[in-house]
Amino acid sequence: MHALKSEATSMAQRLRERQRPAEPCVMYQEWRELLFLHWAVDAEVVQARLPDALRVDCFEGKAWIGVVPFFMRGVRPRGLPSVPGISDFLELNLRTYVVDKQGRPGVWFFSLDTSHRLPVWIARKFFHLPYCHARMRASESEAGMEYHSSRRMLTDWDEAQRYCWSRRGALRKAEPGSLEFFLVERYRLFSHDARKDRLYTGQVHHAPYQFCDVDLRSYSTRLFALDGLATPLGPPDSVIASPGGPVSIHALKRVS
Repeated sequence: MHALKSEATSMAQRLRERQRPAEPCVMYQEWRELLFLHWAVDAEVVQARLPDALRVDCFEGKAWIGVVPFFMRGVRPRGLPSVPGISDFLELNLRTYVVDKQGRPGVWFFSLDTSHRLPVWIARKFFHLPYCHARMRASESEAGMEYHSSRRMLTDWDEAQRYCWSRRGALRKAEPGSLEFFLVERYRLFSHDARKDRLYTGQVHHAPYQFCDVDLRSYSTRLFALDGLATPLGPPDSVIASPGGPVSIHALKRVS
């Protein structure tokens, strides 16, 4: 484990991540109807999967791994319009939380599944993110959200994952220092170019999430096994949802 402890990342430093990044905006997106399912795990399990320049970010001594299905809408490069049939798709990711040697908190993705091949190619080539192609569908009704995903394997599709939920109660913002703040107030990602052994960071900018409680009717832990992690034995330790909103994506920068 790294000698630097997660407590060295101050609340002021975490709040500064909300500021608009200095790097130019390269893309606009909308992230809609996000479900956040999180499990607390031993920090050593996560640390073993990270590049040397990153350390696991902990809350109350535990690392957290999240399954996050959501809707991508209006995805477009800066200066270009969105394109029907290309700009709207689904995404499902398995993620954890990390801090670099400068104390900057962010997200580390074990995998990101999406329903369009073009975003997979773009994200892998230009953002060094572990995107996978999946067969996905989702619907929204008075009963809530229903979300299905099946990852493309070498010769066939993996077993189907199903997530069904509805938002419940009033929307609220995360209080600094709370678990919800730790999990959703993330404005930076880290990615690794394995071929060149280079670590990169990129920032996103959006209004702080409003979130609420959830009626969770169905969920899957299949992503853990697909990404080489032990499958949780119990239900999620944290379940919240957010209507989401518009997001600006900013240029990647190599971590020195």
